Amino acid sequence: MKNFYINKTRRLRSTPFTKKIEEQGVKSYTVYNHMLLPTTFSNVDEEYLHLKKDVQVWDVSVQREIEISGKDAHQLVQLMTCRDLSKTKVGNCYYVPLIDANGGMVNDPLIYKLEDDLWRVCIADSDVLLYAKGIAAGKNLNVEIFEANIDTMAVQGPKSFKLMEEVFGNEITKLKFFKYSFYKFQNKKFLISRSGFSKQGGYEIHVDNIKAGLELYDHLFEVGKKYNIKPGAPNQAERIEGGLLSYGNDMLISDNPFECGFEKLVHLNSDVDFLGKNSLKKIWDKGIERNLMGVKINSDTINYDNFDLLYNNKEIIGELRSAAFSPTFKKIIGIAMIKKDYFKAKKNFSISINNKSVDGEICDLPIV
Repeated sequence: MKNFYINKTRRLRSTPFTKKIEEQGVKSYTVYNHMLLPTTFSNVDEEYLHLKKDVQVWDVSVQREIEISGKDAHQLVQLMTCRDLSKTKVGNCYYVPLIDANGGMVNDPLIYKLEDDLWRVCIADSDVLLYAKGIAAGKNLNVEIFEANIDTMAVQGPKSFKLMEEVFGNEITKLKFFKYSFYKFQNKKFLISRSGFSKQGGYEIHVDNIKAGLELYDHLFEVGKKYNIKPGAPNQAERIEGGLLSYGNDMLISDNPFECGFEKLVHLNSDVDFLGKNSLKKIWDKGIERNLMGVKINSDTINYDNFDLLYNNKEIIGELRSAAFSPTFKKIIGIAMIKKDYFKAKKNFSISINNKSVDGEICDLPIV
């Protein structure tokens, strides 16, 4: 697949950190939410190995945050997800499937409960903003909904914990996974959560003051020299190995949460009301016909023009959704939607890469 230049326009937003990461040598971007997301600084294999060993800082400002407030805020957020939020607590963040009336996946954000009547939906996009507004209007809910002016830095990797302790003090070491709190840097408070789009562990820093955020960015790199800190970006191979799903790649609105492995987050027997509940009950009673699975492909390259996985070189048994070369497995690994008869048996398959049939195998997620 060819790469093409991106022309920056007013419609394509830079981030507060774009100038700094370009000075640090970013080589490529992709676009998410009309915003620039860095993808590589050196090469993806080197960055994969570095992420697993040291610490990186990512500009993930593309993870937009939708703020929902008002008397009916909790009701609206609950209507959007099949996960029971009745026992949620301030100080926690929750991974939730958002679904539509047909039980289809709309997105899979983290939601933050800031107060009983104040929530943030993170890693969201314009579709989710409009979706929330549509439900609120249709149900005549008393809420305010807008995209908050917040930009996120992710500090990821095994050395992120020592780095963050040096910058924010010992108190941050007590922060547990999927929890958040507020920490001060130069008398400015930052909301920081123990979360991130890697399996190596780390934090996400939610910046609502650009000047303070840029000063913090520089300080992280200054203190982080002893930890071999580098700028980075979400790494495709690392996230696939870890079984971290990407909406728009691995999941689409035509998929339901059961197919995507979210069975434990679908609370059909709860008393809460959410859109698509009856649809999901019917899907559950019938049983799923396909499922997201891991795959290993005996190749070091992948052709993104073909996504069909074949059994006996003729029957299509699944669709490749994401793929990347893994320096650990020395082959292509991926996430694919596999038909029922084949994901249970974990049968082998073939895929055409550059007009050549290549063998592969179905495996569980995460890939080990």
